[in-house]
Amino acid sequence: MRCLLVILSFMLFFYGSGQEYETLPPDYIKTIQFTGQQELSGTPIIRLGESLRLSFDDIRARVADYYYKIEHYDYDWTPSKLAKNEYIEGFDNIRIFDFKNSLTTLQPFTHYELRIPNQNTRRLKVSGNYMLKIFNEDKQLVFSRMFMVFETKVDVKTQVRRSRNLDDINEKQLLEYRIGRDGFIFINPEQNVNTVVVQNNDFKSAIYDVKPQFVSGNELVFNYPKKTEFWGGNEYLFFDNRDIRVATMNIQRVELTDVYETYLHTDFVRDQREYVFNPDINGSFRINTVQGQDINRESEYARVFFSLRCNKELNGGELHVYGRFNNYSLTDETHLTYNKRTGLFETSILLKQGFYNYKYVYLSANGEFNDHFVSGSYDITENDYTILVYYRNVGGRYDEIIGVGSANSRNIIN
Repeated sequence: MRCLLVILSFMLFFYGSGQEYETLPPDYIKTIQFTGQQELSGTPIIRLGESLRLSFDDIRARVADYYYKIEHYDYDWTPSKLAKNEYIEGFDNIRIFDFKNSLTTLQPFTHYELRIPNQNTRRLKVSGNYMLKIFNEDKQLVFSRMFMVFETKVDVKTQVRRSRNLDDINEKQLLEYRIGRDGFIFINPEQNVNTVVVQNNDFKSAIYDVKPQFVSGNELVFNYPKKTEFWGGNEYLFFDNRDIRVATMNIQRVELTDVYETYLHTDFVRDQREYVFNPDINGSFRINTVQGQDINRESEYARVFFSLRCNKELNGGELHVYGRFNNYSLTDETHLTYNKRTGLFETSILLKQGFYNYKYVYLSANGEFNDHFVSGSYDITENDYTILVYYRNVGGRYDEIIGVGSANSRNIIN
């Protein structure tokens, strides 16, 4: 029950009533991949006019009827006042017709795909926050995923700096940015402009409600000494089981029962150790297999066993496996339990073949999230950052996204 409460606390973006949050899928829905123009799955941030692709597997391996709806939201994830025909050209609430059964896999599944735009939903008309919702034949919500659509009406100049606090200078990264463009006039920006700062496409840890600090000429300046600061964290751990039968560098052994079982080498606490650069994909994953030609249908599912040697005092807290493989959610499946026989914290997760990033995070007894308790935090860790700029013009009925900025901590400065 505590895990469920924690999940909800992570998924709620603001306090108050009326805000929408993502719905977690049931156990039989696996490998949700949601992409825009980027190669890797995550929360899509697409330019107005670009396309989306959603795919997922139903491991009950029977053809089910799934329908999709698209809803538009304001900055604070309350439903916008726009009617459906004001933000969609065409229709939604349409059945997903693109599905195929798996081929020669031990774990049978049905693979579903949805692309937007399509012949029914021809285009999205406006920028802003959106939620894609998937329903079953009984009109019950199965899961939902948010995405953002932006326009480039303003430029966002972004810089990653080390913390201004000397106590945190070796552990944290600070985002400073300026927003503006010649010819674009902000009206009452203190009220009408909001920004969101996101690290590694993880909206569970994003910083919301960042207002302009001051105006310089035609630019809005955001040079807060602490408000836009993140823990640098550490590089993600990884494993690669695209060859399902072979133990690789980070896989200790492979066994075969009802499905393949992939046992990873035991991980250890990296906090207080010297930083070691290890190229990663910042928490993401990529489905892949060498056993077939059709990656989506011929990739096997494996039960992946994680183990962690941790002697740090938990004080009633919990350890979890964390990554984009389940949209950065903490669930009973990601929860590591202590095995007295091995002296390790362990869990297993059913995952489709491929390359995965993951790390271990700590959840305190009072629900406080700490993503560097196990991994440590370093100012030189490579992280991607995204800044979303929301603006409601005078007389406007919804919050536009008028610009998006990006930066990488490889270019960090003092």
